[in-house]
Parts: sequence; C-alpha cells; structure tokens
Amino acid sequence: MAPLLPTLHDPSPIREYDRAQLQQLADEVRACVLDNVSRTGGHLSSNLGTVELTVALHHVFNTPHDRLVWDVGHQTYPHKILTGRRERMPTLRQQGGISGFPQRSESEYDTFGTAHSSTSISAALGMAMAAKQKGEDRHAVAIIGDGALTAGMAFEALNNAGVADCKLLVILNDNDMSISPPVGALNRYLAQLMSGNFYAAAKNVGKSVLRGAPPLFELAKRFEQHAKGMVVPATLFEQFGFNYVGPIDGHDLDSLVPTLENLKHLHGPQFLHVVTKKGQGYKLAEADPVAYHGPGKFDPSIGIVKPTTQPKQTFTQVFGQWLCDTAAQDGRLVGITPAMREGSGLVEFEQRFPDRYYDVGIAEQHAVTFAAGLACEGLKPVVAIYSTFLQRAYDQLIHDVAIQNLPVVFALDRAGLVGADGATHAGAYDIPFLRCIPNMSIACPADEAECRQLLTSAYEQNHPVAVRYPRGAGAGVTPHLTLDALPFGKGEVRRMGKGIVILAFGTLLYPALVAAEALDATVVNMRWAKPLDVALLNEMAKSHDAIVTLEEGAIMGGAGSAVLEALQVAGLQKPVLQLGLPDRFIEHGDPVKLLSGLGLDAAGIQASIEARFPVEATALS
Repeated sequence: MAPLLPTLHDPSPIREYDRAQLQQLADEVRACVLDNVSRTGGHLSSNLGTVELTVALHHVFNTPHDRLVWDVGHQTYPHKILTGRRERMPTLRQQGGISGFPQRSESEYDTFGTAHSSTSISAALGMAMAAKQKGEDRHAVAIIGDGALTAGMAFEALNNAGVADCKLLVILNDNDMSISPPVGALNRYLAQLMSGNFYAAAKNVGKSVLRGAPPLFELAKRFEQHAKGMVVPATLFEQFGFNYVGPIDGHDLDSLVPTLENLKHLHGPQFLHVVTKKGQGYKLAEADPVAYHGPGKFDPSIGIVKPTTQPKQTFTQVFGQWLCDTAAQDGRLVGITPAMREGSGLVEFEQRFPDRYYDVGIAEQHAVTFAAGLACEGLKPVVAIYSTFLQRAYDQLIHDVAIQNLPVVFALDRAGLVGADGATHAGAYDIPFLRCIPNMSIACPADEAECRQLLTSAYEQNHPVAVRYPRGAGAGVTPHLTLDALPFGKGEVRRMGKGIVILAFGTLLYPALVAAEALDATVVNMRWAKPLDVALLNEMAKSHDAIVTLEEGAIMGGAGSAVLEALQVAGLQKPVLQLGLPDRFIEHGDPVKLLSGLGLDAAGIQASIEARFPVEATALS
C-alpha cells in the first residue's frame, strides 16, 4: 500500500477511509511520533498510547466543527500530525516551533489550550452548552486520562455535566491497566451493544412500560445496574447522570470506530471508557513508560542511553537528598506530592520512608489542605510541588495554611523559565502571589549548596515558608552533607564595587557577578524575597548611587517591587532598575537562549544597566 500520511493535510479524508486504511494510518502516525520525538525530545509514552484513539476520533467526528478537548495535552502529537502540522513536527518544543501542548493560536483544531490536568470536561461542557444555546449541531468530546480524573475539578465538571442536556462525550483514557484478550473480545461486543440504538431504546421502553408498576420498575432498574456492573464499572459514572460504555481496547479500531459511531447518535451526556497502553508499539517504552514519558533526544534503535559522564546535580536531586537526610533526623517530617514523585525528586524518600510519603494524586488543593491537617497535629509537612502547580491551590494556601500560620514547607520546583514546556509550566508568578500573603516567607537560593541550606532554614521556622528553585542544574556548587541553616531573612554581599549595587534574588546571581566585573558594581545575594534584609538594603542604598534588582520571575509585584516598597518606607529615594520576566507569557525554547533574549544573561544585564545609567556606567568603566 502507498503511504497515506504524506497525502494528508487535514483530517477530512480520514472520514472516508476503510478499516484497513485506518490501521495503516495508525501505524504510520506511530512511526512519525517515534521518529520526531527521538530527534527533538518530548512526551513519548503517552503519545504512542493514543494513536488509534486519535485516528478513530478524526474518522468519526467532523473536526474541527466537532470539538476535541484533550486533557493535559501531552498526548496530542498524533492529533497535531493529523491536523496539518506533520511537516512542522521537527520544530516540536523548539523556539519558534510548535508547542508540545494544544494551543488555540496554533491551529483551529486545538479547540482549547491545555497543559495542566483535569480541565477538559469543564471546557468541553462549556462548548457543548454554547452550541446548544446558539442552536448549532456539534459534538464536544473531552479526552481525559485516569490520572487526571483524580482531581476534584474533573468531578465538579462531571457533577454539572450529568444534568446537562447537550452533545457531550467524555472519554476516559485508562492507561494504567490492561485487558486480556478474552475480556477484550467480550467487552467489544458489550460496548457496541450498549452504545447501539437498540439497547438504548429497549432500556427506555422497558422503563416506560414498567413505570406504572413501581416494584417492577425498581426491580428492572436494579437488574440493569447489576447486569452491567458484573462486567463494567458503570455505577459511579451513571450516578453522575452519564450513560457509561466500556471498558474497550483503545488500540482496537474494530472496537473504537463502531462504538464511537453509536455514541455519536445518542442523546445526553455519554461516557466511554477505553483502555490503552503507554508506549504502545515501541517495546522499550512499553517496558518502561516512566523513563520514556519525557525523554530527550535518543536513537530509537538503541533507546535511552545513560550519559557516560556524570551530569551535574540538579536542584531537584538536592531537594530529594535533603528530604531524606532531614527525615532521618526528624521523625515528624512527612513528604507530600500531587502525583509528581519522579518530577519532584521523591523516589528515594518513598523507598526509605514509605509510611511518611503521601502521593495524593493530581489534587493540588487537597495536597495543601492535607498538609495543613498534618501540621495541626504536630507533624512537619513538606509539600514538593511545581511553582506553576501551586497556583491551583492558592485559596488553600491562604485560608488553610497562612491564616492558621502552620509550619508547612513548600519546595517549589521549576521556578522561573522551564524551556521546552513553555508558558504553562513556567514558574513566573510565585514571588508576587506568595509575598502578599501574611505569615509567608520566600527563600531564593542562588545555587545547589544554598538550596540545601535554605531548605533547612525553612524547615526550622514555625510558619509557612516556600523555597523556590529552578529546573535542572545551577552553578554546580556542591552542597555540604550537613544540615546547616543559613540565617533567616539575611542576605550577603558577594562583591563590593561602587556606584551601582545589583540585588540578585536566586540563580541569576552568577550572571550578575560576571556583569558586575565589567561595571565594577556591588553584588548582593539577597537570598530572601520575604522577609527582605531591610538593614542590608538600606545600607546599600545609602552607599550607592543606583540600585538594580534581578530575579527570574515576574517583575510586576516581584522581589524588585518589594525593594521599592521597602525604600519608600525607609524614606530613601534612589533610581531603581528592575530586571526580570516581562509582562507577557514566555513561550517554549532553550532556557539559555530564552534568558539571553530577555536580557537576563551576563551580557544582557550589563547592557541594560549601561542603558539605564549611562553616566554611572561610563564613569566606572
């Protein structure tokens, strides 16, 4: 057969394909995903697992008129390939290239921008109800993974959707279990039967006939529930008001296509449960879907190869080691993660302290309030969470932790820019949104050694403290094995110059030191965004002509704003230049190039200072 994929520029021809062509297309899409991700890096296991489902959806539904809403969106590479972006796949997650997640600005087929979990049902319901209100005949389909279904927002949406009369289909992509062949064959038959018009009509007729005889009607309802319950876990979702169908094999087009066709013609909210396998079709990813979840570049014929040279220790690894060392000394410590064990560095902690490790699922709100409950009983919770994920628990942070002034440590990974994951995962806003909360403190370590020390400082406090640190490695300063703390709320002068003082918050200290050499400027490692070292700030303000603040976070409301506020309180008037992330979302790309483009590398810092303070800079050079 001639290749199909090179001839496709949009999904419309797929609707005319027969079953053999659909299977051929799925094979070609899987090969395309593997080839491109191995060259660019990105999410692999999840995308290999959704190939057949994606092909079937574009075959059955009239996209983009019918709306497909992908939860999280890290499994949409097949969708991108089929919707006119195959030739741009080599630019995946590269600066100026296509995103690793759905983006409305990128394609009309990306109906809703995602990257965080559990939003799909709410968004799809909104689209379905909008279509009904406008009198438009269209379907809305939410595709959500079993992990994302652990979040409360998903159940809030299910609760709302179950009473809505609209064309909504929720597909649960369950990739945490497998179907043996006999069960798969049986479920294929049952799914098609239950999604067919005959079953739906018979069920409704039977209920209407028996409605006049309440005991018989109740008996019929119970029989229906128990008969379906023997082969499918229908009860929960039907209680929400959905018609549940499945589970079916998500890699079997002979199951997927007729079932979707039948569901398309049913009224009211529908729920389809499909079972897929992460890494499907690539044996190495099937065997280790975690390792192949988000690999860098690799040779598909060989697989992921460990680097021959020992890579620099990452901030995440520093945190993981600190957590284990502190737990060994203090039995009150408990570690909490919202489904990010590997990403947040808790693998060893779980192995060594299983009774003190809590993975609460994708439930950031619950994670924070759960930590508050533990703290109320005298334990010392450490919540390991990405900066951008903590945004989802802001109310709990204020009401359940800060107002009660509970000693919870928040280890904020991925602070600042994150590179290929882009704006949705960048931790740009934690300093502004945390520093306005009473009782909260914020530590900004400049390197790996300080990260360990400031984590200890945070742990010693009797109030909530956040320690923010970036993705990957920093300057490469090896931490001490001791658990020594740094003074709370105190900074340090790292270089004494004259004229201009640079106040650095976090890892940008090191490019600031390089820029300061050329300018003969003073550099202060502030370490804390809250509380500020006001005594040191006032001393520097009185002895220098101008102040520069530097942070890998949003300028608006950030650490630089805190400096301006403190100067105003002290009655000190000095020209201040604030450097940091501008008031716009920073898209995906190489982190070094992104920082350079924003003027946050050594050359950019120097250029910005010289442009803002030309007289001082000239006099110093």
